[in-house]
Order: sequence, then structure tokens, then C-alpha cells
Amino acid sequence: MRAEGKGFFVTATDTSVGKTVISAALIKALVYLGYRTGTMKPIETGCIRREGMLIPSDGMFLKAVSGMSEKINLITPCTYERPLAPMVAAEIEGYEVDIQEIMRSFDLIRKDYEAVVVEGVGGLYVPVKRDYFISDLAKEMGLPLIVVSRPSLGTLNHTLLTVGHALSSGLEVAGIIINYSMEPEMSIAEETNVKALKDMTDVPIIGVFPNLRDLEEETLSREALRSIDLDVIKRAMG
Repeated sequence: MRAEGKGFFVTATDTSVGKTVISAALIKALVYLGYRTGTMKPIETGCIRREGMLIPSDGMFLKAVSGMSEKINLITPCTYERPLAPMVAAEIEGYEVDIQEIMRSFDLIRKDYEAVVVEGVGGLYVPVKRDYFISDLAKEMGLPLIVVSRPSLGTLNHTLLTVGHALSSGLEVAGIIINYSMEPEMSIAEETNVKALKDMTDVPIIGVFPNLRDLEEETLSREALRSIDLDVIKRAMG
């Protein structure tokens, strides 16, 4: 059953594109707009094991940025040590992703917050189970997507494929954010890709996010307000 909630589900065209940074920036943008905002990183792989516990670093970072007091296992209910797709990590480590637990956590958070920013795992076609993908989780949560893409060569194909799959799956795409997760290459591809994407899709480009030298809250807040189109965010929130 599709849940109803306000906020955004942050996905990407690939791994290591910078979903966590953009998720944090969206939290700051929503807070600036006056929304009490919670967050989730429902599944995290590549967790560090410390004193017998798996520590989800992305989940912990988003928890800190949002200022949530809830326990981390509500924000990140499914954790794995291997840095692999959830389905593969689950098969190796011997316990599958619990979708019902994820949705229980999501329901609890969305009842207490006016907006929820959920960070996915990799792209929409990352397998959670053999017959269940990240796009299926996004659909269950009922949140519009923010697609994070890189600015460099290859991003046109990856971004258009991601947006096309989302729309054909019945997902709403609120916008695309191009993120410089690494230092600019100063290439012709970087110079032309934003305009090309604007010309080739009706989904709005709602931000071009710079490479950040630090992830302090002041920096995140400043760049969120400077680099994200807040009018699109407000419209998507209704």
C-alpha cells in the first residue's frame, strides 16, 4: 500500500554522485522554508563495525544535520557491512532487507515531522531483493524524487535513463540536481551538460551544487539556499 507523506526521496544516476550531501542540503532548505524536517537512510551498506555494532555513517550524518533525537535504528533500520548492493550484501551476510520494518520506521517519522528527506541507495535499479528495487521503495513511500547527477561526460545518458525509468514506473520527479561531488574538470562536457539536459527533458534542473570543501552546517545551509531553487521545493511540498 502506498504511503502518503511530504518530502523527497533522493536518488541518483550512479553511486558516489553525492546523494548524502544533497539530502543534507535539502533538509536545510526545508528547515529554512519553515518545515520541521526529519530524515531517513533506510538501507546503508558499507557500514563500519564498532564494538559489535554496525555504524551507518551516512545515516548518522543526516541525523546530525536534521537534529533528530530518534535512535539511529529508526533512521537507518537496515545495515550491512559489505559495500555492495543491498540484495548482494544481504545474501552474503545472511539476512534480507526488511521492507516492513523500513515502512514502519517511515510511518513513525512522517507522523512526527512535516517533511521527510529519504536518501536511497545508488540508483533506482539497485536491487533490494531479487524482485524488489529502490524504485519500488520510493513508490511505497509516495515521495517525489530528486535525482542527483554528476556534471561530467556520460551524465546525459545516465540522467535521461534514470528519469525515464522513474516516469515509466509511475514515480513523480520533482527535479534534477547536478552535483559537483569532485573538483570541476573544467571540461566542455561540464560546460554544456546543464543546457543539454534542460533541452532534453521536461523535468526541471533545480540546482547545480558546487564541490564543498567542508560539510559544516553553516556551509550546507549557505549552499542550499544559494544553489537550490526553493520555489520548486515549495511547489513540490504543496
